[in-house]
Amino acid sequence: MVSSRSTSRPAGAPTARGALSTTAVNLALGVAAIYFLLPLVWVLVAATKSPGDLFGTFGLWFSDSPRAWENLVALFTQDGGAFTRWILNSVLYSGVGAFVAMVISAACGYAIAKFPFRGREMLFSVILGGVLVPATVIALPLYFLLNTVGLTGTYWAVLLPSMVSPFGVYLARIHATASVPDEVVEAARLDGAGDLRIFGSIAARMMTPALVTIFLFQFVTIWNNYLLPLVMLNDTSTFPVTLGLTLWNGQTQRDPMFYSLVVAGSAVSALLLVALMTGLQRFWRADLTAGATKG
Repeated sequence: MVSSRSTSRPAGAPTARGALSTTAVNLALGVAAIYFLLPLVWVLVAATKSPGDLFGTFGLWFSDSPRAWENLVALFTQDGGAFTRWILNSVLYSGVGAFVAMVISAACGYAIAKFPFRGREMLFSVILGGVLVPATVIALPLYFLLNTVGLTGTYWAVLLPSMVSPFGVYLARIHATASVPDEVVEAARLDGAGDLRIFGSIAARMMTPALVTIFLFQFVTIWNNYLLPLVMLNDTSTFPVTLGLTLWNGQTQRDPMFYSLVVAGSAVSALLLVALMTGLQRFWRADLTAGATKG
């Protein structure tokens, strides 16, 4: 009797094809990381340069006489501290808008997921279709609508449109369906809890990763928004940082010093977003992992 040698591979042992795939994925991720980090590195390095060094030295390395502190002082003192007002305005628009959008999206998504009613799927499709509508298409109708009630030129002109997130409703519904079991809802009802209490005390806690993700996405979207404030606002004291830096950028031909101010302001704005992303990444990562493992 001829014995045959087993050719089975130990469980978990990597194959040549698997190792090649892993290498290719890691390489692609590395290239993507470099692509997205390169502008951030450039703006941080450029924020330490004078206007002359900004155009006369290598963009990805520091000049011989860095002046980061001088640029920061000039940034926060120019035009009577206008940049501080713009940053606070951006925090107001982004923070309040993202928080209200998170609450509305969570409530709408939970209601569509847990309450059957006629036309539910059609309503959800209409809301989801809002994701596909470009902001440039609705900017002018929004201006006429808010101008009719006298809100253009005020903080509300930017806040009210920012409180709606069709993508947030979509994400909240998907997460509510996957993470809030119907058995838990029914058990709470049997114990005498009302729907509002169930949503606020039980469902919202189970949906925390999705809520943080909605808040983060909406915050970054509002912070980087340029078109809506450009259309709605006319007073520089109400400008967000994106519109304020654009205003300064238009003065660079008159005074080259504004080049350094715009670059330093962009660096400060980017660092604030990086700090927010770093602080909330554990919730974001948990949500993405949950979405990948639930079927």
